[in-house]
Amino acid sequence: MLTANDPVPTLRSLQASTLGGAQDAAKAKVKQAAQSYEAVFLNTMLQSMFTGIEEGGAWGGGQGSETWQGLLIDEFAKNIAARGGIGIAATVERELLALQEISQ
Repeated sequence: MLTANDPVPTLRSLQASTLGGAQDAAKAKVKQAAQSYEAVFLNTMLQSMFTGIEEGGAWGGGQGSETWQGLLIDEFAKNIAARGGIGIAATVERELLALQEISQ
């Protein structure tokens, strides 16, 4: 018979909450990895879009303008991916989670 002072229900609920927290953390890591993957894809796509643009304009055309252009494009890609992107991250996340389920 279980009483109010019985440690078994407490241990069971602790184990369940710990497992749930670990699963949530794993899902968050998968989501972050998928989002990073999409950001890399978008960066590559945006880099090719900006190839051939004349010196000057938004980049200034001085020393280091290529570096600033690369940094700005990287931030564009990260922001686009963080706001839902073009759908690559959702697909990658779904596939990674499915692969994790199969491996367990």
